[in-house]
Amino acid sequence: MGTEGVYPPYSFHDPKQGGQLAGYDVDVARAVAEKLVVEVEFVETPWDAMFAALEADRFDIVANEVTISEERKQKYDLSEPYSISQGVIVTRKDDNSINSVTDLKGKRSAQNPTSNWAEIARNAGAEVVSVNGFSEAITVLNDGRVDAVINDSITVLAYQAEHPDAPLKVTTIPDERGEQAFAARKDSGLLPELNTALDELRADGTLTKISEEYLDVDLSKAGPTSTWQLIGDNLWPLARAAIEKTIPLTIISFVVGLAIALVVALARLSSNVAVSGLARFYISIIRGTPLLVQLFIVFYALPQIGVKIDPFLAAVIAFSLNVGGYAAEIIRSAILSIPKGQWEAAETIGLDYVGALRRIILPQATRVAVPPLSNTLISLVKDTSLASTILVTELFRTAQNVAAPTFEFFALYGTAALYYWIICLVLSFAQNRYERRLERYVAR
Repeated sequence: MGTEGVYPPYSFHDPKQGGQLAGYDVDVARAVAEKLVVEVEFVETPWDAMFAALEADRFDIVANEVTISEERKQKYDLSEPYSISQGVIVTRKDDNSINSVTDLKGKRSAQNPTSNWAEIARNAGAEVVSVNGFSEAITVLNDGRVDAVINDSITVLAYQAEHPDAPLKVTTIPDERGEQAFAARKDSGLLPELNTALDELRADGTLTKISEEYLDVDLSKAGPTSTWQLIGDNLWPLARAAIEKTIPLTIISFVVGLAIALVVALARLSSNVAVSGLARFYISIIRGTPLLVQLFIVFYALPQIGVKIDPFLAAVIAFSLNVGGYAAEIIRSAILSIPKGQWEAAETIGLDYVGALRRIILPQATRVAVPPLSNTLISLVKDTSLASTILVTELFRTAQNVAAPTFEFFALYGTAALYYWIICLVLSFAQNRYERRLERYVAR
């Protein structure tokens, strides 16, 4: 099942449960799976990519407060509703200019651009400022960067429970009530079983019990958690994400990318026009398209032609191809920096092209290429944060998961940044040591 994992109280990592995935939608999905006697696996996905991932067969069902609409009914199978939401407008307490939907005209509203709340804001004439979810939306509202946020009342109440002193004003949208359902691919055949399970959960009181646990918010029970305690509790989860995902993703992608780069660089230097042209075309494509687009093509687009790749492997492929395109020009320029006389000397002692390249040229070119290639490696460490958009729970995604229910963005993103910095410092130290080692073999 696809779910955000950063949308309290529906889908989030609950600090009270050791950071485990929890929430109303998550527990309802688990209860449905129990009724159907099937295993449920949650695939955490950004909302913007949720339906693209569903269509790419990354999961079977979306469990993330999908509001029922005519447009969605035409494109997807929607189950019977399992929750009802009341739309509200959230503004700063000192802002008296917005008291209804009509007052949003000309104002800036922070919304996830693909949500039904964003559609309401657009229809009211507001400028929609794109954010990744409610957590970011309410943060930019508090910072004064936007004028309003539209969302459901339960989400807002959950935020107020955690932040009772937040200077916010909430206005109900009278005619904006929505019903939420599970979404599946059209003609999936899953609806009869889903609806039967939901009917049983409704009849035996399970839905009511889950609803009372997550949606009946009691403001008196909430209390702020110490920022330092929050950081301390998450030092190891963030470090583990770096060790298990970020660092391996960096190393594997860089090694594979270097191999690609060497082949492409030699192809660029080839006297064969066709081979050189293909290498130029590859480099042009890689350097001329954003890395994020390359990731999305590998992960979301390829399944539409029958090629489905695991998230981590998809990230490795995209990052490796990207490194290959950029590093190819570094290696090519390093090879060209070696005096032509070195090639002639190699030929004189009877070395063929491969032998000259391996024994004479590449060892010298390596010394030239190490600094720029090290920059590429360090950039790759930071670029791995983009893997969070294709379902890889690496260092940054882990920080997002923890920050969403607590709204401690500065503390947790700052901690993640510290980990990235430490990794880059270690790589910079290794680069300096390797450069000094190479200098030993340079004639003075």
